[in-house]
Amino acid sequence: MVEKIIKGFTINFMKKQRLYYSLNEFLKEKFGEKVKKIPLDAGLSCPNRDGTKGYGGCIYCDPKGSGTGLFKEGKSLEEQVKLFLEIFKKKKFKKFIAYFQSFCNTYAPLEKLKEIYDIVYLDPSIVGLAIGTRPDCIDENIAKLLKSYQEKGYYLWIELGLQSMHNQTLKLINRGHTFEDFLQGYNLLKKYDIPVVVHIIFGLPGETKEMMLETVKTLAKLKIDGIKFHALYIVKGSKMAELYLKGKYNPLEMEFYANLVAEALTYLPPTTVIHRLCSEARKEDILAPLWVSRKMEVINLIRKIMSKKELYQGKNYTE
Repeated sequence: MVEKIIKGFTINFMKKQRLYYSLNEFLKEKFGEKVKKIPLDAGLSCPNRDGTKGYGGCIYCDPKGSGTGLFKEGKSLEEQVKLFLEIFKKKKFKKFIAYFQSFCNTYAPLEKLKEIYDIVYLDPSIVGLAIGTRPDCIDENIAKLLKSYQEKGYYLWIELGLQSMHNQTLKLINRGHTFEDFLQGYNLLKKYDIPVVVHIIFGLPGETKEMMLETVKTLAKLKIDGIKFHALYIVKGSKMAELYLKGKYNPLEMEFYANLVAEALTYLPPTTVIHRLCSEARKEDILAPLWVSRKMEVINLIRKIMSKKELYQGKNYTE
C-alpha cells in the first residue's frame, strides 16, 4: 500500500514539475517546431595540438579528433551540409542549425572563419549557427564576426570547453588554458550578448565529488545560457588510456555519474538550457567505461533518480 502511494506521488510529481530544461524543449519554444543540428567538420585544428600551446591535445582526446571526420574524407562543407539536409529532410525536419563540432572552430584567420560560417547562407532552412571552441580562442574581432550573424537573424550560440574550474585539474589534463582564460573568453562573448554553452567533464583525474559540484555551482553564478555534461571515457590510443591500462585511473560508475548529474542540475538556474546529460561513444572506440555507449539508458537513469528523490533543475539554485 505504502509502495503504491509513493509510486503515485512520484508520477504526480513528474507531471507537475519539469525535471530539467532540455535543448529540444528550448528550440521548440523558440522556433515552434523541432530543429535539427547538422554536425560539420571545417578541417580546423587546435592550439593544443599544433604546437602553439602543446601537442597531442588534452590527455583524454581522441588522436583522430572528435566529430564526423568528413573533412578528412574529402567532403567540403557544402557537400556535408547537402548530405545531412537530404538525410534529415527525409525525416521531416524543416529547420536546421549548422553545428561546427570538430576541433576548435574559432582557431583560424578571420577571413577563413567568415568563409566557413557563411555556409549558413547555403539553404534557407538553416536558421542557426552553433560553434564549438576553446575559451582562449576568442578575441574582440571574432566576437564581432559572430555577432554579425546574430544581427542577420540567425540564432547563435558558442560552446566553450571548460571541463573544470580547477586550475590544478586543467594543468593535469594538459588543457592548455586556465579558469581565468575561460572567464575572459566568456565575458567577451557576453559583452556582445552571445549565448554561451559550457562543456564540463565529470570524472577527471584527481577530482572529488565536491570539486565537480563546485564547478557547476560556479557556472550557476554566471547564469550560463547552456551546459553540456560529459562523463570522462577512455579512448583507445589516448594518453588517458596509458594511465588506465597501468591501473592509475578508475572511471566513474554509471549510477554514481547519474546521481551526480541529478544533483548538479538542482544548482543550475531554471533558465539554463541542458544541451547534453552524458557523453556518447562507440563501444569499439573506448576502453572504459562501456556504459557511455548506452546513452538513453544513462539519461533514463538520471530521470528516474530525479523523480525518486524529487529533484529538479533549480531546486537548490540561489541568486
